[in-house]
Amino acid sequence: MALGGATGATAGIGGTTVGDMTSALDSIPLTTLDGQAASLADYAGNAVLVVNVASKCGLTPQYAGLEALATRYADRGLTVLGVPCNQFAGQEPGTAEEIATFCSTTYGVTFPLLAKTDVNGDDRHLLYAELTTVADAAGEAGDIQWNFEKFLIAPDHEAVTRFRPRTEPESDEVVSAIEATLPR
Repeated sequence: MALGGATGATAGIGGTTVGDMTSALDSIPLTTLDGQAASLADYAGNAVLVVNVASKCGLTPQYAGLEALATRYADRGLTVLGVPCNQFAGQEPGTAEEIATFCSTTYGVTFPLLAKTDVNGDDRHLLYAELTTVADAAGEAGDIQWNFEKFLIAPDHEAVTRFRPRTEPESDEVVSAIEATLPR
């Protein structure tokens, strides 16, 4: 699926950004973990770090770094948005309630979580159909590699930068991209 109104790719910090995605991303319907309707338009004016997450993965400790980013940059307009996904070795098998309890009690997660979502394959959510067209720092786009792949969406929702799963949330690469994206 092509990006609606995309004007092409330009070099971005830590990856490739894609311009003019506002209508494409903001109009995609989302569902929160507790079943409420949502969209990225709910975060208009905020940068959004979208991360597919899982509770039983070797990378699950990244929740701590994601929460630290959410807390550190909340006042400057960053929202971390967790997207539980069970497509990678069944590492997110829980119900919505189990996921919410695990995240809050184990990692103190306060950032919003969406309903369990497919990020690859025939049932890939429209959000990920758009996001997976964005290339990483090596110039590679396409399927999500594993849990904890990250997409930083600029506050105007017109640019996206991609970070692969093993890139820690608090790495220099991610923090530099967030700092460059947020107002001073």
